[in-house]
Amino acid sequence: MNKTLRIAIGSDHAGFKLKEDIRKYIEKGDNKVKDYGCYNEDRADYPDAAHAVAKSITSKESEIGILICGSGNGINMAANKHQEIRSALCWNKTVTELARLHNDANVIALPARFIDTAMAIEMVDIFLKTNFEGGRHSSRVDKIKN
Repeated sequence: MNKTLRIAIGSDHAGFKLKEDIRKYIEKGDNKVKDYGCYNEDRADYPDAAHAVAKSITSKESEIGILICGSGNGINMAANKHQEIRSALCWNKTVTELARLHNDANVIALPARFIDTAMAIEMVDIFLKTNFEGGRHSSRVDKIKN
């Protein structure tokens, strides 16, 4: 990973096991991880984790976020309600890389019921290592704010 990052992570109950695997993997490296729940497989609503992770990024406490729910859709939608958040629903390595390169995504949303742990960890690695390409993509990303 390029530099030490402050990473916010969160999930609902459907994403709990995958979140734990990803969190433990990231903690083996130099990056700092703040876990915004959930903390077990009891029912948990995805907006709660999404809003907590998004606020961590918008307040500059964290630089990047990882969100996980069953399909990835709900948690992604909730995160994108925050003005400075560009959350990307990712399901393979190519989509993940393009989310960072072309869209300057600062949150990755993962579908726990549709990818395995190995794929999720590969995607997280790509997300954390890939930088925004800028250039022609900058003006497009700027238009997201309007």
